Amino acid sequence: MNVRRGWIPGLVAAIVMVALVQADAAHLKEHARKHRIVYQLDDAGLDRAKFVLGNMRNHVSGVGGWQNIEALELVVFGPALKGFAKDGIDPALKQSLEALQMQGMTFGACGNTMKNYCAEQ
Repeated sequence: MNVRRGWIPGLVAAIVMVALVQADAAHLKEHARKHRIVYQLDDAGLDRAKFVLGNMRNHVSGVGGWQNIEALELVVFGPALKGFAKDGIDPALKQSLEALQMQGMTFGACGNTMKNYCAEQ
């Protein structure tokens, strides 16, 4: 009797291992789709803007690179828009923004914020 029952734990372990491998394969298929990502920034301040652009670069790396991204966009509104004005943008921020744009990121701004910003000028 002991000989016959000795194979049962081995069979159970094999079934569990096969189930885990199949679950892992399903997880990989789930991430086969390309990512569509939107970041928003409404906080004013150079440090915050650099932080968000850094997060965007990390996000691209985290999903395996640009080949896995369908769209990446940064939308700026409210007080943050002033930090991206051509005449007052920080050179390091401008360089980071341009590098992401060259790779495929799009940049957008709230229309109402832009109207209000232009009215203030």
